[in-house]
Amino acid sequence: MEKFHIVGPTRLTGRVAASGAKNAALPALTASLLTDETLTLHCVPRVRDIRTLQKLLDHLGMESQEEAGAIRLRRERPNPEHDAPYDLVKTMRASVLVLGPLLAKEGHARVSLPGGCAIGVRPIDQHLKALAALGADVQLSHGYVDARASRLVGTRFRFDMPTVTGTENVLMAAVLAQGTTVLENCAREPEVVDLANLLNAMGARVSGAGEGTIVIDGVEELGGAEHTIIPDRIEGGTYLIGAAMTGGDVLLERANAADLAPLLDKLAEVGVRVEVTAEGVRVRADQGVAARDLETAPHPGFPTDLQAQYMALMTQGFGVSTISETIFENRFQHAPELMRMGADIRVDGGKAQVHGPTRLTGAGVMATDLRASACLVLAGIAAEGETVVDRIYHLDRGYEQMELKLQSLGARVARWSVPMSA
Repeated sequence: MEKFHIVGPTRLTGRVAASGAKNAALPALTASLLTDETLTLHCVPRVRDIRTLQKLLDHLGMESQEEAGAIRLRRERPNPEHDAPYDLVKTMRASVLVLGPLLAKEGHARVSLPGGCAIGVRPIDQHLKALAALGADVQLSHGYVDARASRLVGTRFRFDMPTVTGTENVLMAAVLAQGTTVLENCAREPEVVDLANLLNAMGARVSGAGEGTIVIDGVEELGGAEHTIIPDRIEGGTYLIGAAMTGGDVLLERANAADLAPLLDKLAEVGVRVEVTAEGVRVRADQGVAARDLETAPHPGFPTDLQAQYMALMTQGFGVSTISETIFENRFQHAPELMRMGADIRVDGGKAQVHGPTRLTGAGVMATDLRASACLVLAGIAAEGETVVDRIYHLDRGYEQMELKLQSLGARVARWSVPMSA
């Protein structure tokens, strides 16, 4: 079992580059199922979720080669079952993204329903309703989704609520449907736009990505393409929040300021100096931060994936802040761990009230999910003394070489490998 050992407090300073976005790379990898030609992806992050999806794609007959920082994928040995079994899906909900491409390309997909999620209920009912609207026969049996269609047919469908993976899954299904599909109330996240750009490079006809309505004119087939994954706004945002929390000065290279706008606006609001340059985004915090309320919302609102990190920041804010989580019902599991380190936080349902600033002290804490892990690491860097963050396998799902990047910014953080009995 691996842990992070952190000695604080440390002021984060220097330059760091954002890796490719995990949440953009995952649907991009599954898009390889839509073509018989080679798909080449650059800037795919080396994180656990990517490796998990590669195992599933290998099961489905995709051959992948990694060289010179790129992944090349091509289907060489199609799996006649077109299935995604539970043992390959259970560890990552994004595995359901193979459903749309398989159905569109092969006419059949049998995909295990994803397992539970620590941060709340994340149903795929919107995926299934939309695929049924496209003409698929969708059946649920023995924990699996079995979907069939000789060829999908364009339709008009409105999502009950914006869903990122739902929008991506249905978008990939619709690109090979006969006729035109109009999707309404779509997710507007940058990762959806990146997927649409990739699909268009493969020969699809998608317009409107990044807006509430996406229009897809179906084509007969897709070809190969070469595509560079966008920078990870959540990973990059974590380091910017770390700079703000520790009174630091960090330049985030390869940053897309437009994608980071909800965070950058909030950082400016709490009193941090934000500068957008040709090199990236620079954050400087040398006069403390003010407490400011926050409410998560679908893009272009403040991302739920940065809520935990913002809560860590607010433990050092002057005043009282109220954080409202509107996306997932169980996403305050990091609060009790922050309280172990001295934070003054009061949780009531979907709201958390943070009283600051408080003196954080090092402690043994346990990560409960991916973003909670990052929150606790930032708290450890700002805290006095030693902090040990347990269960960092959550962290490794979405952060590439985090300890090395933090070390480059001056943090005293090390990865410990501990025997399971310890």
